[in-house]
Amino acid sequence: MVMDGTDDRRSGVRAWLYVVAALVVAMVAVGGATRLTGSGLSITEWRPVTGALPPLSEADWAAEFAKYKDTPQYNILNQGMGLSAFKVLYGWEWGHRLLGRIIGLAFFLPLIVFWWQGRISRRLGLGLLALGVLGGLQGAIGWIMVASGLQPGMTAVAPIKLALHLTTASLILAGLVWLAAGERSGVSAPAPTRLRVTATLLPALVLVQIFLGGLVAGSHAGLVYNTWPTMDGHLVPPADTLFAIRPWIENFVDNHALVQFDHRVTAYLVVAVAILHAADAHLQGHAGATARARGVAVLVLLQVALGIATLVLGVPLWAALAHQILAMAVLTMATVHARLSRGTGRVRATAETLPLGFEGLAGRGA
Repeated sequence: MVMDGTDDRRSGVRAWLYVVAALVVAMVAVGGATRLTGSGLSITEWRPVTGALPPLSEADWAAEFAKYKDTPQYNILNQGMGLSAFKVLYGWEWGHRLLGRIIGLAFFLPLIVFWWQGRISRRLGLGLLALGVLGGLQGAIGWIMVASGLQPGMTAVAPIKLALHLTTASLILAGLVWLAAGERSGVSAPAPTRLRVTATLLPALVLVQIFLGGLVAGSHAGLVYNTWPTMDGHLVPPADTLFAIRPWIENFVDNHALVQFDHRVTAYLVVAVAILHAADAHLQGHAGATARARGVAVLVLLQVALGIATLVLGVPLWAALAHQILAMAVLTMATVHARLSRGTGRVRATAETLPLGFEGLAGRGA
């Protein structure tokens, strides 16, 4: 493998992208804890600049607590809560928002420096700008989600908005990892077409599963049907259970049975695709793709086992958080695998990668 100065420049950019990706995973973890502790509605205003500072005096704390007392969540669920308990809720949500601000700085400040130094290619720059826009959109989605939980009669955020918030964070993570993997030094040939297609399908399926998991979390569907592999004694619940709500389309968001069933079925699909893909890579004899595909399959199986344990145990905090974090690990591994399966660097055409009939040209150009 030939190394040049470009490799050193790209390694710094790659390390930066992985650091930001790790911060995004931390953000997802803190967000999960915020949701599971019921803290997400403790801050009732969106102040992108001044909100960076927490209350600094007892008068400030009293003012924030008074705002929370006007929310439906307090009046319905937390009536009589003391100031000390409120400070715990507020701390989780404030930490979540502060981490979002830190991610913004960790992304944009190095981006400006690297761009000024000429270490960002045009293609990479466009991808990073798109992620920057998506990050700004994510902040807006977060506030829209919180605002949905402040409406009359609401004690939690709307499930569809929580699922969208989680999925957008996951998209940002996948984008960062994809771009970082593309900055890997050296040259590698792309995997055969079928392996590339399936490798690209895997992170897409994982993102769908994460969205469905967000619906389960947002609607608290994991607190019902706490058995496996059956749901209330059925492998497939009756149609009048899965589609009990009218209009029928609302069942996909509001019906606990269908929301959980969709999450289960998609998990089985992801497992099947991951295992078959790993077997296919092994049979085709592609060493790099085989190792990565096996890694994805192992993580998927661990995630399914953890998901089953979380359900059967009644969704304890530690298991729910671990399940959410492991989902990010699955997405990261699947995304890296998909990107590297496309090849890296400038690959010289060979008889193995050219279409049929061009072998002679490859031989003369070697």
